[in-house]
Amino acid sequence: MIQQDTIIALATPAGVGAISVIRLSGEKTIEIVDAFFKSIKKEKSLRNQKSHTIHLGHIINKGVILDEVLVSVFKNPRSYTGENVVEISCHGSSFIQQEIIQLFLKNGCRMADNGEFTMRAFLNGKMDLSQAEAVADVIASNSAASHQMAIQQMRGGISNELKELRAQLLDFAALIELELDFSGEDVEFADRTKFKELVARITFVLKRLIDSFAFGNAMKNGIPVTIIGEPNVGKSTLLNALLNEEKAIVSDIAGTTRDAIEDELIIDGVAFRFIDTAGIRETEDVIESIGIKKAYEKAENAQLIIFLIDSNKFSYSNEDFLQEIKTIQERFPNKRLLAIANKIDTLSCHDSAILQSEIENLILLSAKNKTGIEALKNELTSLVNTGALSNNETIVSNSRHFEALNNALQAITSVQQGIDLEISTDLFSIDIRECLRHLGNITGEYDVDKDILGHIFSNFCIGK
Repeated sequence: MIQQDTIIALATPAGVGAISVIRLSGEKTIEIVDAFFKSIKKEKSLRNQKSHTIHLGHIINKGVILDEVLVSVFKNPRSYTGENVVEISCHGSSFIQQEIIQLFLKNGCRMADNGEFTMRAFLNGKMDLSQAEAVADVIASNSAASHQMAIQQMRGGISNELKELRAQLLDFAALIELELDFSGEDVEFADRTKFKELVARITFVLKRLIDSFAFGNAMKNGIPVTIIGEPNVGKSTLLNALLNEEKAIVSDIAGTTRDAIEDELIIDGVAFRFIDTAGIRETEDVIESIGIKKAYEKAENAQLIIFLIDSNKFSYSNEDFLQEIKTIQERFPNKRLLAIANKIDTLSCHDSAILQSEIENLILLSAKNKTGIEALKNELTSLVNTGALSNNETIVSNSRHFEALNNALQAITSVQQGIDLEISTDLFSIDIRECLRHLGNITGEYDVDKDILGHIFSNFCIGK
């Protein structure tokens, strides 16, 4: 599917730099550039050059040299978009960039829309839709974990998971449709035993991929970690110690933090979003009450809760520690909780040892002196299930894929119920087609609505 028009855009970030790359794509790309390019060594036409070659020369407009450039030629179908593509590497002056772009806009090109190069790659069969979406994730990745997930997806992670299962389901769907044509003759073309096994396999794979979304989405956007505790236990001091900067105001006055304060930190390739919250206590202060309510909301939406306690309470009874931890666990029964005793610099070594031995999984630290901060970071990364990443398992991080997988699971569950109830195949053949449609929507094998495509690629940068 070759587009008729030629598009152009700056493929490198806007602004001044050492070099800039201007990308063009379309059937007439090479001849358009050739009209304004003159080789520095000898007269030669770009149209006669081999694909995947680079040529040094000048871009010239009406006898005026705009810049000395390197022109890279990629002929269809062996290019990113599947069309003729030219990339012009020029000097990184904003003036030069615009002069070259304006020259070609006046001579047969138009500005590319957001993500249009990648959209053309998808439309021309260079990649499926899930791989095209992964291109944007690769560009946006800000940690080793999110980058690894995006690369795995761009290499066809979820596509490979679903391709064979979808093909087998499609074969069975065709046989079942054939049975409907011979319904009066009571014949079976589809092996029911093998069909049941396939439905079970599809159900298992869909559930595994759906279950991976919470982890994948957190790894992509940063794992939210909410720090909660009573006023003056050192929550803001802990945030500052983790970030190694004075992000939050620290004061001996209780209730200093009224609103949630967030910042991101990458630890061993994993992005964490730490959220400092208002101290939890009974109060009649209206503004502080709002902050406390928000603290609970942030904890409810977090992947991990750090519950900070003042270790001086040990002077009274370790039962205080246990009761506070139990209260938070009961309030957030489905959350992973990390209990931390802060201000151990105020305890004797003997009391610290007893405290740690008597309360299981309790972490001791001094946020003020930054004692135990590295141990806390190690504990945070150990709590993250990065095994799936290291094993190259497919992890879903795209909300569109998540929705399609849930819809496919719902359809295949209806098929399973139909098989179990031994109902007529014509009653659940619709559910088979629905499952195929939702699986095909992920990779673009099924016709995808133009509005959906427009939404997907509108999130890309212009030159991609």
